[in-house]
Amino acid sequence: MNFHFYKYHALGNDYIVIDPHKAGVDLTAANIRLICHRHFGIGSDGILAGPFFEGSAIRLQILNPDGSEAEKSGNGVRIFSRYLVDAGYITTREFSLETRGGRVHVELLDDRGGQIRIDMGTVTFQSESIPVTGPARAVVNEELVIEGRPLAVTCVSIGNPHCVVLAEPSPATAAKLGPLIETHSLFPNRINVQFLQVLDRNNIRIEIWERGAGYTLASGSSSCAAASAAYKLGLVDNEINVHMPGELLKSISGPADTFL
Repeated sequence: MNFHFYKYHALGNDYIVIDPHKAGVDLTAANIRLICHRHFGIGSDGILAGPFFEGSAIRLQILNPDGSEAEKSGNGVRIFSRYLVDAGYITTREFSLETRGGRVHVELLDDRGGQIRIDMGTVTFQSESIPVTGPARAVVNEELVIEGRPLAVTCVSIGNPHCVVLAEPSPATAAKLGPLIETHSLFPNRINVQFLQVLDRNNIRIEIWERGAGYTLASGSSSCAAASAAYKLGLVDNEINVHMPGELLKSISGPADTFL
């Protein structure tokens, strides 16, 4: 397999960018798994395929290491936006990207795309939008039992599904409980998982288990989900620093959209 690619990371969350205008590679599930494999391939937390131009729209395809397609990725959008600047596709400070999980508005805070602000969209806690099985409801501070252990969970969708668990965050906890929650029958489309600790009214710490990717050092959409859940539970104010193993990310949450 021989093709042209670019590799970027955001807070240690690394993605391979494959531009269809420059690379001729068939992104089958098997090829995606091989490319993302950290021993036999290039190695990454996923692939960003694009840009695909549809009229005035720019579409991005976000592919998980297991070959599945993700609806949305905050860090993926930030990385891809920087690639669009580097490759000369974008010359304006503001633009939008179309993802499987909906449109994302992007604002470049400097000329080179070193700092990028994105509108991740409207947050919902409604079970039918996430989705979560059972009666229609807001999934807020519910009990989920995993291996006999009761966990307090709040489920969120920001175009992709998240389960935020109030628990002491650690890599070991994420690695043990993450895959069990991701594949739980409560979540028919599987789910991203965040283990959340509130440090104070403006700071939270999380560990992340990503659907289709596994343990991850950082995630933009996970940051938004965790911040939104903590805000919904009344544990934090609306401007929040999210501490992850990969670094610090700021999220602004409220009753409307969530920003990174």
